[in-house]
Amino acid sequence: MAKKKAFALRIHEDMLKAIEKWAADEFRSTNGQIEWMLMKALKEAKREPKKKEEE
Repeated sequence: MAKKKAFALRIHEDMLKAIEKWAADEFRSTNGQIEWMLMKALKEAKREPKKKEEE
């Protein structure tokens, strides 16, 4: 599994509420929803991280 790194995120309160609602609708955590949204945006921009080959 890929290593995860914690960091602080400042986000507008209304935006966070909308993401929390979306996450609940999709049965995801808020963190999981934000990760999913970021990965989707990376894929659409053709900038997704390269997968390291497992040894």
